[in-house]
Amino acid sequence: MRIRNGIRSWLKRANGVEERARLDEQYRPIEDYAVIGDRVSLALVSRTGSIDWACFPRMDSPSVFASILDVVKGGCWSITPTGDYHVERRYLPNTNVLETTFITDAGAATLTDFMPPPTVELERPGDSSIFRILRGVRGEVEFAINFGPRFDYARAIPIWSVQEGMGVRASHFNQALTLYTDIAMEVEDDVAMATVTVGPGDERALVASYRRPASLLWRQLSEDLATAAEAATAHYWRSWIERCTYEGPHNDLVRRSALVLRLLDYAPTGAIAAAGTTSLPETIGGIRNWDYRYSWIRDASFTLYSLYMLGYPEEGENYLSWILDMTRGQPRSLKVLYGIGGEQENVEFELPHFDGYKGSRPVRVGNGAQNQRQLDIYGELLDSAYLLHRYGGTVTDDLWPLLRAVVEYVCEVWREPDYGLWEVRTAPRQFVYSKVMCWVAVDRGLWLAEDCGFECNREAWERTRDEIRAEILEKGYNEERGCFTQAYGYEDLDASLLALPLRRFIDVDDPRMLGTIERIREELALGGTDHLLWRVSPSFEDGLKGTEGAFLLCSFWLVDCLTALGRLDEAETLYDRLCGYANDVGLFSEMVDPATGAHLGNFPQAFAHVALVNSAVHLQDARMAREVQQEPPQNR
Repeated sequence: MRIRNGIRSWLKRANGVEERARLDEQYRPIEDYAVIGDRVSLALVSRTGSIDWACFPRMDSPSVFASILDVVKGGCWSITPTGDYHVERRYLPNTNVLETTFITDAGAATLTDFMPPPTVELERPGDSSIFRILRGVRGEVEFAINFGPRFDYARAIPIWSVQEGMGVRASHFNQALTLYTDIAMEVEDDVAMATVTVGPGDERALVASYRRPASLLWRQLSEDLATAAEAATAHYWRSWIERCTYEGPHNDLVRRSALVLRLLDYAPTGAIAAAGTTSLPETIGGIRNWDYRYSWIRDASFTLYSLYMLGYPEEGENYLSWILDMTRGQPRSLKVLYGIGGEQENVEFELPHFDGYKGSRPVRVGNGAQNQRQLDIYGELLDSAYLLHRYGGTVTDDLWPLLRAVVEYVCEVWREPDYGLWEVRTAPRQFVYSKVMCWVAVDRGLWLAEDCGFECNREAWERTRDEIRAEILEKGYNEERGCFTQAYGYEDLDASLLALPLRRFIDVDDPRMLGTIERIREELALGGTDHLLWRVSPSFEDGLKGTEGAFLLCSFWLVDCLTALGRLDEAETLYDRLCGYANDVGLFSEMVDPATGAHLGNFPQAFAHVALVNSAVHLQDARMAREVQQEPPQNR
């Protein structure tokens, strides 16, 4: 009996492994995706020509296409050659217009995907639209079209209508997604399908337009409208990116990162989403799957710093004005994160009917971190305002009362524990990074008051700033280990400590900081690399099971520390290696698998693109400074 049970158990495990392998093959690698968007919503397009993620009417709304989270139930819109093919793809230069070229034995054709932003002037068929244009290049290529929207995270079955010569419409209550096209579509099993062949010079346009409330009207789509929309959309992005002031190594990646950050900047409010997706896992099959389609104070502040350095201070002015509106000038009401429309409450819940990316459950919507105390956000806000001032923006008289009140509030609460930068789900601790950011809040408040002539309680602020610094140096530094630690009374390391000199809390060449850098490189390096880091020590208990990949933000912080130390050759080598993890169109997710380089976590992730930009600018500035020092003195 035991032998039979053992055989049954073995067979069950073996079948489970085979089932998992079969399931994995149905999902595209995260790095196979590109993103398009209109600064209201966005969509992920795979190398196979399938839109596997899109939400309407906003990027944080319930999904309409979500096969990236459940390949069977999620819904997608694919336009793919019917035979074998090879793929080449790119963004049209300096745009978020994606061009995918399919090459078959019989010919070649391109698929151009884009979403016109609201400010683009054209006759709009809906609130948000995804344009897809097929063009024949040589020979003939037959494409299969499958249009299968699934409203409300695939919890609703659409009602279909077909208008001959105009397209098909999927509706759910008061919303509809209409596919306008003159290609004859047939609806079967809740999917609209067709095949179409394109040859040299052929052009076929398809436009999926979302409307709420749903329209009863139909319109004829012309290829001329699609072509005009493409030109106007490309012009929109090129007009914005031409203001970028960066010119240096990895220029294409830096500009691509800027364009990604602009996509995540929600146009109606100025809020900046942390990422475009929910629940892409930090390790395959794990439970660390979070909804990042919200605006974190921290993430937005990092993003604004990057945009400042690239020549875009007005984005910071818009965001800080939005924060002023959200808080009504009351720092106690400042939350860790907000809905991109300004929503101050969200409920974290699970979608049990979704399998999750490659079986990674749960799939979550909402984010419970909103109700945590995270003291670093006050420093992020003040630092963002100070950097806005430093890079030529304006900290208005209307904004200063909020900033002053934030500093006063920090002076009251800085001694309290919190849940930290990494949003632990255990008891709060006295996290060193949080304490440093409290110091930053007071320090930047003092600088702003002095530079701008604002009134403040200078004597009290200076006293508090000195007290915070003294306590961090006493309790946050471990003499025996020769480094700063994650929290008072703990020996765990934390890669966020690499940011201490970047925040000007301590000189990067201070022996205490040098020891911290080396200890982090020794103990937090992943997979035998010298450039990929854990966020925290593997032994750290954050209240969740499982592991995660290498967190790219921290790896770029290491580059910044090496740059500040003048170890430019070493910094450049590490930077080049990190850039190598970008996918073929220059996009990053939150993490990478150190063993394979595969992307992990939500995508595209603002943190990673922000860090790439910052490190590029710091390296470029350091190179220029070194060149100036090496120039021979000029004869007078």
